[in-house]
Amino acid sequence: MASHVEQMIEGTDGARQRVLVHLGESPLSWLRARGRLSERHFVAGDTLRADWERAGLGARVTMRWDSAPTTGGRRGPGRAFDPTLAQMAARERFDGAIRAAGPGLADILWRVACAGEGLAAAEKALGWPSRAGKLVLTLALDRVADWYRVP
Repeated sequence: MASHVEQMIEGTDGARQRVLVHLGESPLSWLRARGRLSERHFVAGDTLRADWERAGLGARVTMRWDSAPTTGGRRGPGRAFDPTLAQMAARERFDGAIRAAGPGLADILWRVACAGEGLAAAEKALGWPSRAGKLVLTLALDRVADWYRVP
């Protein structure tokens, strides 16, 4: 499997250029490595992504291997899914951070930080003009950094 793909991006001067993108690198890491995000913004976005993953909010791509629920009998009554305290705490932090970002800003924040969409793909999916996403993303990350108390 390839670890890099070739993509066309638009530079800050408006010129398009061909770049290699590492598939294991998150969009936030990519933006930070190129000086387009501050360390504070990166930490806020990465913390949000980590809470999203801890809370188990992402799509499952594998089968759950825990035992099937029982309906009674010798094993006792069936049990519903019981999230751990860590999952519940992560969900509360994630929900609080998304509320702190606010409506209109949370969309691109979730797409880039959690879903791993590139900035251009997120702008296109939201129907925004190019380069509008970076401004909105940094505003959202600013609010989330304040919420997480990132220095």
